[in-house]
Amino acid sequence: MHFVEVAVQNVRGFSPAGRFALKTGYLVLKPPAEPSPLAGLTLALLYADGRGGDAAMAASAQKPGKAALTLVGQDNVTYRVLRELGGGGSLHRLNPNTQQPELVTQDTTDANQFLRGQVGVPPRATFEQLFCLQAAQLPSRRPRGGMGRASTSGVRTLSSPGMPSVHAPSSPGLRTQSSPGMLAVMPASDLPAAEAKVRELEKELLFCKEVDNLQFEVDGLNSQVFDLERKLSSTDGLKAKVREAEATWAAEPTPESMGLPQDIVARAERFPRMLARKDEAMARLESEREVAEEEAARLPDVEPLVRNPRFWAAIALGVVCFVAGFFFTNAVRYVALLDIPAFGFAAVLALRFVDELQHKDFVNRRGEMFAVREKKILEEFEAEAGPVRKAMDVFDVDTPKDIAPRLQRREQLGADVAQLRAQLIAMEKHPEYIDAANQLPIIRQQIELLNAKIAEKGTFVRDVREVERELTRLKESIQLARNPQMMGGMPGVEVSGPEALEDPSPVLINLAADVLATNASAVMGALRDRCVQYFSALTDRRYVGVEWDREGRTTVVSSSGRRMALSELPPREVDVFFLSLRLTVVEKLSVRVKLPLLVEDALMGVDEAKLPLLARMLKHVGTLTQVLHVTSHPGFAQLSDGTVNL
Repeated sequence: MHFVEVAVQNVRGFSPAGRFALKTGYLVLKPPAEPSPLAGLTLALLYADGRGGDAAMAASAQKPGKAALTLVGQDNVTYRVLRELGGGGSLHRLNPNTQQPELVTQDTTDANQFLRGQVGVPPRATFEQLFCLQAAQLPSRRPRGGMGRASTSGVRTLSSPGMPSVHAPSSPGLRTQSSPGMLAVMPASDLPAAEAKVRELEKELLFCKEVDNLQFEVDGLNSQVFDLERKLSSTDGLKAKVREAEATWAAEPTPESMGLPQDIVARAERFPRMLARKDEAMARLESEREVAEEEAARLPDVEPLVRNPRFWAAIALGVVCFVAGFFFTNAVRYVALLDIPAFGFAAVLALRFVDELQHKDFVNRRGEMFAVREKKILEEFEAEAGPVRKAMDVFDVDTPKDIAPRLQRREQLGADVAQLRAQLIAMEKHPEYIDAANQLPIIRQQIELLNAKIAEKGTFVRDVREVERELTRLKESIQLARNPQMMGGMPGVEVSGPEALEDPSPVLINLAADVLATNASAVMGALRDRCVQYFSALTDRRYVGVEWDREGRTTVVSSSGRRMALSELPPREVDVFFLSLRLTVVEKLSVRVKLPLLVEDALMGVDEAKLPLLARMLKHVGTLTQVLHVTSHPGFAQLSDGTVNL
């Protein structure tokens, strides 16, 4: 898991409004004037308790602060948590297919359950104590309570009202039969109050165990939901292929969509024959045209009738014969009958002239007839070949024979779509898929019922181990109060002096064991060598060994071979050991689970000369998991993989 982006508005320690992209590796975040509470903001977003305590992180009380965190979960899905500090919020998931955000839930409890069960966010205590490195966590800065005097000689006590007194040993020899913890138990000062507190803790323990069992059931059901969703999502890839194939098939052009006739394939197949017929008709027409042109060239010009002497001679003869017959009464008038053949001959000549004119006009008009025939041939050809040529342009092919394969491609795509649909139907009809689809809503309903029961129990419940540790210390303090002789014979106890620092190892080792699902001994063996390397390098090899007892308490070995409890070291060196152990734990856990390491101002108490070495250590851890270091120190930025101005 790693963070992708942080967006803030009116949040203390950040710009008034901004979005900050985060990449993997070792990233230095430069805060403005005041330190940026990145770890606190992250805890408020990922572990909202609904009580409104995070409203104090707002920069201005006049308007609420808002924040959003985008992260990639252990399931490689991108999620976004949005929250109004002190108010409600929502959890969104980025759909990997549509790349659009989808609302998961707006309920705080459901969001916390989903983040823990589906996204892979660890419990708050694990994330806060292992993957958030803050100055307040350093042993030298942790509150150690009020100092008091024990009734037993030589014991330094820490007490609080209604709680057992506890003491911290100043040497390895100062230990009682206490449970694994940071502080040794002292006798209870008020037995009735302590016994009443025991009864309260026992009730709280039962309550916490009940809630923990419910939470365990919810986690188990969430795990089943994850497995069922994974089975159901096994068809997502095929569904995406079906959608892609359908889109490609729908986008493939069809004759109707391109304005082409339905029989375009048949026309494309007939195109060569149509072209041959057109060429043959044009060749025949051209041959006839050439013959007509030769005939027109051989044809002489028609002599006008008025220029024909025979026509006028026949007319004149006919007129003379007609006049002679009209004026003469004797036998000469029969000469008038000769006008008939004379006029008839003239008429024959006129008819012949008309016939020649008609023939000449016919020969001349044959060119127009050829043009009409040519136009008709071309129009008929274009009526058939035009759609084919348009299809060639549409499909961007060179020949008509390439049109059919392009249209056959759509048919092939349709067949592919049908095949993919059949595969999808077969997968969805598989018994495992059907069982998963039927079980998922049932399990989700069970989760809702369990979440409702958890909500009825309350929004804040302590960890079972914390209650058990407190109960064990309280019972031991009562036992010591009833048996004072158990405190006798304890050598090396001082009455006064500076209080020993808290040993961080037991808590860190137990938390690491929980994450790795193994025992504390195995974790100690895995951490020892690397922790020694870090601790030795940061202390100039003044210490060359680290050992833990069964309870996780730390003993260090100096370069001279002296073995000392961690509490005997100076506070600064205890802090250095704490940093060494924290880096070692994160480094070893990152092999199994990737979680970002958030570092704030926890390194400012280290010697300035060791800061470059610490920067290189953080950069090495950044090769295993994401490291986000909030600091304004320029030395860290020089060695980082990138910087972001907050």
